[in-house]
This record gives sequence, C-alpha cells and structure tokens, in this order.
Amino acid sequence: MPDSGDREDRLLVTAALPYANGPIHIGHLAGAYLPADLFCRYQRLKGRDVAFICGSDEMGVPIFLRALREDRDAQDVVDEFHAQIEEHFARFGMSFDHYGRTTSETHRETAQGFFRALAEKDALTLRTAEQLYDPEAELFLADRFVRGTCPVCGYDDAYGDQCEDCGSDLSPDELIAPRSVLTDAEPVEKEATHFYLPLDRLQADLEAWLDDAASDWKPNVRGQVQSWLGEGLRERAITRDLPWGVPVPPGVAEEAGMDPEGKVLYVWFDAPVGYISATKEWGAQQGDPERWKDYWQRDDSRLIHFIGKDNIVFHCVMFPAMLQARGGYVLPENVPANEFLTIEGRKLSTSRGWAVWLHEFLDDFADRDHPADLLRYALASTLPETKDADFSWEGFQNRVNGELADVLGNFVHRALTFCQDYFDGLVPPLRAPSEEDRAALDALAEATAEVGRAYEGYRMRAAAQETMALARRGNKYFNDTAPWHTRESDPQACANTVHVSLQFCASLSVLAEPVLPGAAAKLRDMLRLDGRVRPSTPEGDAGDNDDRIGWDDAAAPILDAGHAIGTPEILFAKVEDQTIQQQMSKLGASNAASDAAPAESPPAKTPAEAGYAPLKDEIAFDDFMDMDLRTGRVTEAAPVEGADKLIRLQVDLGFEQRQVLAGVAEQYSPSEMEGRRVVLVANLAPKEMFGHESQGMVLMAEDREGRLTLVSGEGEPGAVVR
Repeated sequence: MPDSGDREDRLLVTAALPYANGPIHIGHLAGAYLPADLFCRYQRLKGRDVAFICGSDEMGVPIFLRALREDRDAQDVVDEFHAQIEEHFARFGMSFDHYGRTTSETHRETAQGFFRALAEKDALTLRTAEQLYDPEAELFLADRFVRGTCPVCGYDDAYGDQCEDCGSDLSPDELIAPRSVLTDAEPVEKEATHFYLPLDRLQADLEAWLDDAASDWKPNVRGQVQSWLGEGLRERAITRDLPWGVPVPPGVAEEAGMDPEGKVLYVWFDAPVGYISATKEWGAQQGDPERWKDYWQRDDSRLIHFIGKDNIVFHCVMFPAMLQARGGYVLPENVPANEFLTIEGRKLSTSRGWAVWLHEFLDDFADRDHPADLLRYALASTLPETKDADFSWEGFQNRVNGELADVLGNFVHRALTFCQDYFDGLVPPLRAPSEEDRAALDALAEATAEVGRAYEGYRMRAAAQETMALARRGNKYFNDTAPWHTRESDPQACANTVHVSLQFCASLSVLAEPVLPGAAAKLRDMLRLDGRVRPSTPEGDAGDNDDRIGWDDAAAPILDAGHAIGTPEILFAKVEDQTIQQQMSKLGASNAASDAAPAESPPAKTPAEAGYAPLKDEIAFDDFMDMDLRTGRVTEAAPVEGADKLIRLQVDLGFEQRQVLAGVAEQYSPSEMEGRRVVLVANLAPKEMFGHESQGMVLMAEDREGRLTLVSGEGEPGAVVR
C-alpha cells in the first residue's frame, strides 16, 4: 500500500450501508463497521483530514419483502430500523462524521443525477429481454425475488443475483428450479425493458486501474476480483420493475423509448451512490455545500471502502466501473474486506436465532463501565481479516478477564495507586535511569510505530494485540523492577519505576483510544490529561494546527515530573462464569425457539461415514484413570524459534507453574493463548523439543475438516478432570 505515514491527503472512509430491515449483530460489526471505526479513530489521532461516511440502505428487495410479510408500508419499516441502527451504532462508539439514509431527498437527487449523467454520456444500453414473472403476484421478479439451485455449486437456496454459498455471480434465468420468493410459484418468462451497465465494454479500463491499485489489496479481495475478471464481465441490468426504490429519473426513460412506469434503480446502483449523497449532506451540515467535492473529486483524496466479503464485487468492480464511466471521481485506494464471523463454531444465522445482537449485548452489560469497549476489544482481537474467525463467549470472557482486567487494568491500577500512596499523587522525576528503565521507555516509540503500521496496513487485529502487548510489557517491567522492594532500599529506583510506568499509562491512553475509547478516556481522566489529547471523533479541530497530544506523541514521555494525577479507579471488572452461562443459554434458547418443528433423528452412521476419525480400540477404565487431567490457565505465551507450529506456554495449575509446548500456532497467536483456560495431561513424561522442556500436553479437539480448537476446563487451576 502507499506509505501514508507522512501523507496529509484527505481520507474519505466508507463503511458498507446496512440494510434497514433488521438490527445489527456482531457479524456486521466484525465485517465492516468496527475495522472502519478503528482506522478512522487512529487517522484522526494522527491529525489527518478524515470524512467517515455511512448510512442506512433503505431500498431494494429485502425491505420490500419484510414490508409484505408484515403488511406494512416499506417507509414505516425503514423509518423504524434506520432509527434503531443509528442509535445502536452510537452506543457502540461508531465515530461516523455523517450517518445518512437512502430515502433522503438528497440521495434521490444524487442517484438520479448520476444515472442521468451516464445516460447522457451513452454509457448505458437499453434492451428488451425475457424476464421471470410471477403469475400469481402479477409482478416481474427482480433477481432477489427469485431463489433456486445454484448451477455452479448446487446450493439449493441461491439468490438470483449471487450464490451466498459459493459467491458466484448469477442471473435469475441461470437458476435450476427457480421459484418466486413472493408466492413460491414457478416463474414464467415475459418481456421487460431495462437499462444496462455494459461491464463487458468497461472491463479493459477496470483491469488497467486494478493492475495498479489492487496490487497490495488483501489476497481474498484480489482473488475474488480476478475470478470475476477471468470469467469475463457481463452487462448488468441497473433498473428494476419494483414498487419500492429510487425512480428512474424523469425524462431519461422516455427519451430512450422506455415506459418509466414502475421502473426504479437497481439497489446496487443506488446504494454506493449513497456514499456520495451522504457526503453531500455532511458538507451541507458543515455550512459548505460544495465540500463533498474535496473528497470525491480531488486527486489528493484517498477513498477507502470497508466492507464484508459478500460485497466485494460491487465495491471492486461495479461501483468503480460506474465512477470511471461517469468520470471526475476518485477511485478506491483500497477495499479491505473482511471474511465472515462464526459464533461458537457455527455459521451465524439470524433466521435460526444463532446471533449475538448488538443492542442486546449493550443492554445485558449496561451495568458495567464502558460496556461497548468489552465487545470492541473481543471482536478487534479476533477479526476475520483473511479467513473466517470464531466468536465464543468463553473467548470473550478470557479477553476481558485475562487481558483487559488482568493485564491493562491491573497495570494501570498498580502504577497509579503506587504513585498516590508513596509519591503524593505527583509524577516523580526520572534520575539516573537504569538500562531497564531506558529500554522500557524505548518500547513506547517501538509500540507507537508498530501499532501505527498495523493500522496503516489494515491489520486491525494486530493493532489491538500490539496495543495490549505494550500493557503487558508495562506489567512485566513493574514486576521486574519491584518498587515495593526498592521503596526503602533504593528510593530513586522506586521513583524511576513509577515515573516510567506512568509514562506507559499515558501512552496507552492514546494508543488504546481506537479500540477502547471509553476506557482510554477514563484513564486520561485519572491521569488528568482530559482535554489535552486530540479527539478521535469528528468533534473539534483535528487538523495540522491542533497542538493537542496526538498519536505520534505517545512515542515519548507525555507526563512532566511533578504532574498531579487523579484518583485511581478500576478500569475493568471481571466477567463472572454465571454471566457467560446466561449468554450461552440465551444463544441456545434463541436457536431452539427458531426451529418450527423438532428435527427427525438422523440415521446412525459410523464415524468414518460421518466424516470423523475412526474410534480407537476399547481401553479398560483403569487405563483412563491412569491419566491425570488438570485444568489450567495460560499466564504467558511466546513463539518457539524454529518451530512454526509450536507456542511455549506457561500454565498455572494452582499449585505450580508448568512449561508446555503446544502445537497450536496455526490456530492461535501467542496473545490469543494468554488468559485461556486449558485441560492439561499433567502426568505425561517431560519431553525436550527445540531446546525447551515440555512438561505436559494441552488437549485439542480436531473436527472433520482437520481444524483444531482448545479443549477448555471451567474449574479452578489445578482442578482434576474426571
């Protein structure tokens, strides 16, 4: 990617417009919204000019179908969910500059104007073709009104425009055994006239742009785009016969000889134009109606689209083709699309109740300080950036307890409390620092640069993990220098420890801001830095003339000797087992309630027939009892030099610490292992590997596809597993 470390270009950042036909769940957050927010908050702390744009997608088939099912007006549906989504995003801490909607007058005018401009440039074609028609509903069926079997992969519930299972681009007439979503009737063919975007004629220009622009895009994004281009692009209809949508602009249809009655713009034509219309609305609200052009039509503006992988083709092929055909608009510099998030190892399914809804999470954890931060950190640490990732409630608990509370919160509380108790709440001076003191201060610059590089490279997961690694480094430094010992034996060494630790806290109050805005603000308040740090939200002036503390300032000590700190408070309370059990029960109950009827028991199979490893030979009960299985908690984790699959773990068994080499590096990073509960074979003979002694074995479960997951134990460290 371009080195934007020293660039001062304008940044136009968009997050995919969510459909206003239901609430937001954690899959949405992990796909597009949290990564975009982390990126924008970081960029504002860097002092860059950011316009962060989003809004509700209120047109298209899903909204119309919901209105039909509920016997409501479509406008009532979008009014309800637009308000809910906007509120829930705000509670989660999304820092949009503007959140618009595609039923606004500005959007209608902008979308129609964009369409008209393409028509005037002869960039569209008009033709009549056979289209599927529902004889019972007496309606032409837009692609999303048709479902059937995918001709590519055989999935039996594919949409008429794209198979959600294999991602293939489809048209309704390609489906096997098509059926109407409206009435389940078998469609018939009937002539219909529509405008088309001739993507086949635009492919050469697209490829020329992509050869340069997409060279450093994520492999998953490049791969999908190259697959589309390799198959050859086809023209795509950009109008539909629907009673709900942005009408084809007056005059354009008539001039082309088409009856405009009931014709609306295809949702994937009008929705991306929503980014432009929302930017227009934002500029008008700022008192500068022409400001949108600075972000969309100036060469020094950078456009970044944050999306989920199901929207790659529309943001990397169709919308860029529209912009190129229109002319005068910037094209995306990057489209860092994420893969899918699973929940407890299963595909997220809203229809079956297998989902974690944002508003329910915020309500359930409302009695805690900054509850959104808990979810932001848990998701940021497991984002599906290059492959699908899994959210589990146990993993959430481990993140909160083992990292937010035990690492970050514990370090901050120890450092501030020590300063209050023994230095009257004043930052002590640093004098004759030891080599350990200087190395710790050097780590601030290293971490600031490393976390920044991760954000610039769209590696949000690494940025969150590296931020926590700095807190972990601070904790280790505090332990190693042991100020409770040096307080009497070497008062200056004690003062230096407190000075350096407080500098860590100050830097963390900046570096943690993108992921943990609530906790970072609370930490700054405890350090009495409130108001001195540049905002990571749209409020205030975040330009070059802002002399407040910004991202780069976290690389060096921020607090002066003698600076008075405030009263230390607990940053994060631990999440109890009962809370996690309640969430698991809710998830299971939602899933069970969605089943209309109990499923019949499947016929018995052998393990091999079901795809599992075969059962091993029987053993005697006494043989099993010879194994000593214990629950443990991973306190430290580090890579093993020269071993790609191994991580060196320190496991707390309650009565002792064990070093264990676990072959989990392909599934978990060291930071992901820390704080996790494991089951250990505790009476296994020690084994030497890669210069380290392994004193046990961590149990793993291997599924039918060869994926490994940790076997977890809920008991206290050292408890016997029977």
